[in-house]
Amino acid sequence: MDIAVVLAPLYNVFWFLISLAILSWLFRSPWFKGKLGEFIVSWLLRGLNKAQYTTIHDVTLPTEDGTTQIDHVVVSRFGIFVIETKNMKGWIFGSEKQKRWTQQIFKKSFP
Repeated sequence: MDIAVVLAPLYNVFWFLISLAILSWLFRSPWFKGKLGEFIVSWLLRGLNKAQYTTIHDVTLPTEDGTTQIDHVVVSRFGIFVIETKNMKGWIFGSEKQKRWTQQIFKKSFP
């Protein structure tokens, strides 16, 4: 029996497992979770009435320090809504004047 014939199924399983591990790592990465969160919010905002709401995505604005990026802006007769998507758990506390916000998970706080 030829060794290549015996090893071929193992070779295929090896590459399948490597591919699976890479995809698993990608799907759990903060980058992917952030992009997925932004996509979901964009998709949900598409359901708004186009006659009453205008949505703008991925806005870059100049600041004193350079620029800042905003994920979603919704403009309507009810006001202007700014939506920033974050890949975080727990509660997020902060105001527009604070440079650093606080993440709270149960009784633990993190800047």
